[in-house]
Amino acid sequence: MSKLLCSLCLLFLFSTTAFSQKIITTKRVPKPTVQRDTLSHWTKKNQIGFDISEIAFLNWNAGGTSSISGLIKSKFTRVYTKENYNWTNELVMRYGLNKQDGIELRKTEDAFQYNTAFGYRTDTISNWYYTAKLNFNTQFTEGYSYPNTSTAVSKLFAPAYLFVGIGAEYATKEKNKLLYISPFTSKMTFVLDQRLANLGSFGVVKATYDSEGNLLTPGEKSKIELGFLITALYKKEILKNIILENRISLYSDYINRFGNVDIDNDLQIELVVNDHVRTNIGAHIIYDDDIKAKEEVEGVQVTVGPKLQLKQVLGVGITYAF
Repeated sequence: MSKLLCSLCLLFLFSTTAFSQKIITTKRVPKPTVQRDTLSHWTKKNQIGFDISEIAFLNWNAGGTSSISGLIKSKFTRVYTKENYNWTNELVMRYGLNKQDGIELRKTEDAFQYNTAFGYRTDTISNWYYTAKLNFNTQFTEGYSYPNTSTAVSKLFAPAYLFVGIGAEYATKEKNKLLYISPFTSKMTFVLDQRLANLGSFGVVKATYDSEGNLLTPGEKSKIELGFLITALYKKEILKNIILENRISLYSDYINRFGNVDIDNDLQIELVVNDHVRTNIGAHIIYDDDIKAKEEVEGVQVTVGPKLQLKQVLGVGITYAF
């Protein structure tokens, strides 16, 4: 895994170097305006964006397949700050599609995420807070293991994940460096589609059958774990108009093989052209022992063991902040 992460870092450094000559000569772009209501102690930040990438061929001797991809994304943040109290709320939504010649429309991105954290510190100088956190994740539409589009491998609320825990959090005033440590976090996995629950998808207990294939007990639609959670956020302008943001989450269940860590790491590099036009380079890495990979063997789709999941993104888009 370390070799893969090193390779990704080298790829990102090479990409940013290629763009830097143009980006560095541009005028520094001001950060999106954050509105503050001094009476209610609330600050808010809204971002809506659209990324697109396209390639087309006409009488191209070397061959190739024309394709177009689009991604709609949004992020809404609300923060309440008063003396020793801090309450942060974040809603993130993303949905992307891709269309290639001769191939059906395919989903490339699908995420709905809500985060909320309430913290209390003993004095106004310290950056450490006693914090309670909640995180909820699911998706909007059915997902498939392409090219098989006859049977969905995921759906709305199948899966859905809910993390609820208490711990301590280090947070700078600008919220660009966060470290959260929770010794008591409950991870709840929901698979509300009975067919997927019967298969034991996403780690829930699967259905049982008799020798003739008759259903004895249906699969469970939920799974509850209690474990140790560490999350971190690091955001910095590493070069002029080049912003790096990295989020990582590490979770291990106390009862089910403690020390077997679920990893979720999302690295994004944003190249700012002006107030509205930006280029995004990203890599999302996930490892979850409860998620079994699917492969096609001799034309038949079979379920194998857990594998490292990797998604790379490169896109140019328009962002509107208000």
